[in-house]
Amino acid sequence: MIYSVDVRIVAPVRDTEVTDRVADAVSNLFPNAELAHEPGELVAETHTLDPFSDKLHEQEILDTARREFEKRKTDEGFSFALKKQAAFKGLINFSVGNPDELGDIDVHVTVREPSVDDFIAYIAPPTKDGKPVDADHPDYRHD
Repeated sequence: MIYSVDVRIVAPVRDTEVTDRVADAVSNLFPNAELAHEPGELVAETHTLDPFSDKLHEQEILDTARREFEKRKTDEGFSFALKKQAAFKGLINFSVGNPDELGDIDVHVTVREPSVDDFIAYIAPPTKDGKPVDADHPDYRHD
């Protein structure tokens, strides 16, 4: 799929944390992101979520991802939060409820093409019996 997105990733860096470890956590999930150190936080930008999508497929958490993306979806995009400690280990763990004491990795996705719904379906396709369902498949539900 051809798409056009801007992804902004912001992770707080607490006084007790090593900035490089926070950078590694972000890079583990978003390897194409360009990182910049700013006072008290790490900011990264990328224009692809393909490696992130690959991890969603590997961890078999597509339905969870779709739910999280839908929670904070707008006409322009969507956002979500991730646990830093899991990201440091290369794992996706969505942050729900209260933020972690070290702060969460906040991800904001602005979608220019295609529609936000179509992009979410591309990154985290609907599943049936735990397997991704193609948009052309009769069981595909476009919410």
